[in-house]
Amino acid sequence: MSTFLHVDMDAFFAAVEQRDRPELRGRPVVVGARPDQRGVVAAASYEAREYGIRSAMPSVEAGRLCPHAVFVAPDGKRYGEVSRHIMAIMRRYTPLVEPLSIDEAFLDVTGSQRLFGSGPEIGAKIKQRILQETGLTASVGVAPNKFLAKLASVMDKPDGLTVVPTGRERIVRFLAPLPVDRIWGVGKVTRRLLSDAGISTVGQLQAVREKQLAAVLGQHAARHLLRLAFGEDERDIETAREEKSLSHEYTFPRDCREPDTVRAVLLDLVDDVGRRLRRAGKHAGQARLKLRWQGFETLTRQRALDPPVCDDFSLRSAAESLLDATRLHRPVRLVGFGVGHLSSPSDEQLDLFDLAGPSREKRERLSEAVDAIRDRHGGGSIRRGSHRAAE
Repeated sequence: MSTFLHVDMDAFFAAVEQRDRPELRGRPVVVGARPDQRGVVAAASYEAREYGIRSAMPSVEAGRLCPHAVFVAPDGKRYGEVSRHIMAIMRRYTPLVEPLSIDEAFLDVTGSQRLFGSGPEIGAKIKQRILQETGLTASVGVAPNKFLAKLASVMDKPDGLTVVPTGRERIVRFLAPLPVDRIWGVGKVTRRLLSDAGISTVGQLQAVREKQLAAVLGQHAARHLLRLAFGEDERDIETAREEKSLSHEYTFPRDCREPDTVRAVLLDLVDDVGRRLRRAGKHAGQARLKLRWQGFETLTRQRALDPPVCDDFSLRSAAESLLDATRLHRPVRLVGFGVGHLSSPSDEQLDLFDLAGPSREKRERLSEAVDAIRDRHGGGSIRRGSHRAAE
């Protein structure tokens, strides 16, 4: 039988801040925008959670719930360094590690038990090493599949270790008393639909026939939900994930009314996406513009890039053409740029009649040269010129 772990750090961002700043220990800490700024909570310490503060909550609301909370700006670089250390600790026990985010990962330890002990023993050892080497606590779920391991990891937070029983009957009994929204994919809408049908626990869901549930949720969702309700999940660990798209967004501190400012920010976003695209060794076959107006109404536009490209000049041209086709009739809250349909150069079908080939190659070399200068001297070391400069 397979043995999976789900390791989930406890209030990760806030815990790092409290570890590195002793004066914050024991105090309600909120990582994110200040309450007088537009933005949301990225993480909240357990002291802050006692006041009802949660991740993704608007910072202004968090400030009202706990006026004496300490608001700290996120430090992504520092969190990333700690995350890499934690992931390295996990890989000491198995090469089958699947990071889900900066602070959580799945592990398949089936083949590691002869070396390191049972699943619960490995989970305890990982928790101990993380605490000793980083000063942070983690909660771990141990189960025969990924779904059950993730569900278990949040059952005894913080600093918990929860083991799901094995065997179908015992798993069914383990799941039965849990609220139905503990199942992956059951959000507010699905929970309301299930509640209207008289289903509020996993046990009640287990008693429903697929045909009855399909009338409420649809055939595909009903089948998927019932499999999870009985603890069934056949997914394996994915040790490598290939990005299918890249994007970057910016939210203005105040709604922006100046089209030139929106354009300048958009081009900065394009440069960032282009740089990441080239580092990944990919070309993009699609460009996307995203605008969010005052009032949260969102508009997206996209266009094909044929042939696929990765140079800044082509990406800026695409972004500006999308923006020019959009009337900025209201103040802009957010602007974003993304690319999709990513491919490797070796995957692309070459067109022998593409007369623009040499120019394309030149634009890519220029963009890579700009990347090298910025890597060495900083992002502000070179200024953006017209995209026509490389024609």
